[in-house]
Amino acid sequence: MSTIMRFLMVTVTLLLTEVLNGLPNPYFQSRRHQSLKTEPQYIEKYFSQILDHFNFNSMVNGTFNQRYLITDKYWKKGFGPIFFYTGNEGDIWEFALNSGFITELAAQQRALVIFAEHRYYGKSLPFGKDSFNIPQISWLTVEQALADYSVMITELKQQLAATDCPVIVFGGSYGGMLSVYMRLKYPNIVAGALAASAPILSTAGLGESRQFFRDVTTDFERVSPECRNAVRGAFHQLKELAERQDYSQIQAELALCKPPSSALDIHQLNGLLRNAFTLMAMLDYPYSTHFMGNMPANPVKVACETMLRGSDLLANLRDTAGIVYNATGLLTCFDMYNLYLECADPTGCGLGFDSMAWDYQACTEINLCYESNNVTDMFPPMPFTERDRELYCSKRWGVVPRPDWLKIQFWGDALSSASNIIFSNGDLDPWANGGVRTSFSSSLIAVNILGGAHHLDLRASNEADPVSVINARKTEADLIAQWVKMERIRVHLKVQPL
Repeated sequence: MSTIMRFLMVTVTLLLTEVLNGLPNPYFQSRRHQSLKTEPQYIEKYFSQILDHFNFNSMVNGTFNQRYLITDKYWKKGFGPIFFYTGNEGDIWEFALNSGFITELAAQQRALVIFAEHRYYGKSLPFGKDSFNIPQISWLTVEQALADYSVMITELKQQLAATDCPVIVFGGSYGGMLSVYMRLKYPNIVAGALAASAPILSTAGLGESRQFFRDVTTDFERVSPECRNAVRGAFHQLKELAERQDYSQIQAELALCKPPSSALDIHQLNGLLRNAFTLMAMLDYPYSTHFMGNMPANPVKVACETMLRGSDLLANLRDTAGIVYNATGLLTCFDMYNLYLECADPTGCGLGFDSMAWDYQACTEINLCYESNNVTDMFPPMPFTERDRELYCSKRWGVVPRPDWLKIQFWGDALSSASNIIFSNGDLDPWANGGVRTSFSSSLIAVNILGGAHHLDLRASNEADPVSVINARKTEADLIAQWVKMERIRVHLKVQPL
């Protein structure tokens, strides 16, 4: 997902390790993405947030410092709308610097922009480095995060003399899910939501467990069926070497820092490699990016060219994984346990504290029981059932997941009575078919973006953008302007005397 985000720490790891004679990686040139040039200067602030919104005895109404970023560069003070990003599973700066459409829209509609960091991520750690201990982590829930945002919006509106300013929430991936939930749960506070690449159905246990990795495979198959076959063939060769326990050959072919020595190591290696293809499919943007690591333009195409450039499939697989894990070109070998951590999210949790927070959420409310099977996809069979999740989460966090909780708490697919939500998805994004692809009504709009990767529409305008995303942003802007106007009318009527 996830959104999500979670791969940022890999880049840090790469920069801190193996600085000698790196593995070859010719795909990257170090340059800042042009969207960063147009971002306004955000001010970083902290909000004194209630730790437990739902139990008055718990923690004696304790608080923590929740980070947020704010810019009023475009705002018509006291009148313009408030565009509020519901931060997801990572450092809030990463999202602010990769969501330029929001500030472009703010300039058009004279809005105040706020990016709020999710509790337990980035610097918003309620208990500092102890936040990921048990029981301290137990205040990490979707419901607490939504309440955080609602309290923050309400109090900041008071402080900024903006009590009548309509609020539109934005989010991508898990953040998009939160934007949907904000509109469902706090319609008194939020006038509308743009939920980009939000898999609200699959994460609620609705859908098919094979969908995600099937759709990752489809992305590579679109470039070339031979590409899919080469990836499948490389994994088959790896399987044959593992069955012969030819671990030294595996180490040599894939440039591993240490040879594998067990079936568990091979499982870890398969997860590492599968995760590289997942990230390239998610981030298949038409220009180079520096979001969740570094990616070349059209990384799926680059990957397929790499997989098909010679007859040595394992060498090709190694170099294809290097597009993700060796973006800097500095690694001399791949440490499969430092570059990838298996967790309760088969699409990857990333590394560092953020990965621990996301792992806990995937063990409690967020249902991510996705699997590959080498039949409907090109990856090794790697099941992850509800029972597998339950066993892992009980051992790791001492919790039993609630597979149907999001469906109960946030409506599942029974959304017809909601309003003012845009569900945008790109057809290149493997998360898309876990979200809403068909409009429910005239105010519950599905925007499908041909040639769009993971929440491409939230990114700043780029000369390489497909026409489909330009049109999608225009649709989104028009709808949001309508919602803002409707909310102003509603507020005006509310304050008129009878």
